[in-house]
Amino acid sequence: MLQRFLLLWLILLSALAVFWDQIFPGGVDPFKNSKPFLPYLFTVTMLVIGALLPAHEIREVFRRWHSVLAGTFVQYTVMPGLAFLVSLFFLDQPQLRIGIILVGCVPGAMASNVLTLAARGNVSYSVCLTTSATLLSPLFVPLFLYLAASGTDIDAIELAKDSFVKLLTQVVLPVILGHLFSRMHHGFSRVMQLFGPTFANLSILWIIATIVSLNEERLQKVFLSLAAALLVINLLGYLFGYLAGAAIRLDEAKRRALTLEVGMQNAGLGAVLAGQLFPGREMIALPPALYMFGCMLTGTILVQIWAARKREYRIPTDECE
Repeated sequence: MLQRFLLLWLILLSALAVFWDQIFPGGVDPFKNSKPFLPYLFTVTMLVIGALLPAHEIREVFRRWHSVLAGTFVQYTVMPGLAFLVSLFFLDQPQLRIGIILVGCVPGAMASNVLTLAARGNVSYSVCLTTSATLLSPLFVPLFLYLAASGTDIDAIELAKDSFVKLLTQVVLPVILGHLFSRMHHGFSRVMQLFGPTFANLSILWIIATIVSLNEERLQKVFLSLAAALLVINLLGYLFGYLAGAAIRLDEAKRRALTLEVGMQNAGLGAVLAGQLFPGREMIALPPALYMFGCMLTGTILVQIWAARKREYRIPTDECE
């Protein structure tokens, strides 16, 4: 129920975060008070995701590295390129411009794996792409942030160094440790299989709802223009992802997986990174937070279209081949 209606829960939880003070006047706001703990929550979430990764999926990343790296290359060229072009329309708002570029350079979201299943796509290939992009994020994200911050009052070199360290310690290492610990301790693995997906989804929802609550007034001022810009990035990401899949001769199931992987970004990571890397520049976190709403909505619609269409292709038994 949580994964199937993720967009609905995101809207409900975000609405609760925004109207908490009106619903419970004078009480403690758990969303706003949780802001200092969001990086730790995200780190634990990545550890849980690592624990949930099946061992055979990790092996497939290395065994079929050529197709996985081809898809990862598409993601790390299409989305940053689109985000950079669209961000040019926000030259007079440098914080939003950097936030939009941040949307484009973070790795794909785990929600793409769930939607790929519903779209009758190649789920194994989707998981391989998410894993590959996540593990490579400390290399690509700092590079794109350096380019985005060049020419501004932000120290681009320090930003690149800081983002590299944070991605390595809060994303890559927790994923690796979670996976290794799950393989060594079967009891821990069973607990993760039972409760891990629910915890991971709830934590991402909580992070986005908190960011929206903290930036409600700022979001109202730029909502229409920012939403339009992010929608363009999202829809073109789907289009170019599908066309790239055809260009590298992927079958239909893998094309669907690549399309969703390219268009759906890890908005939770983007929002957390924005808060850590750009203290005092809260508007940078708005594009990643708002993008999650958009990509969940458009991704769900795209999945419904695909699921309704009758295809005559067969998903291969060796899905990452």
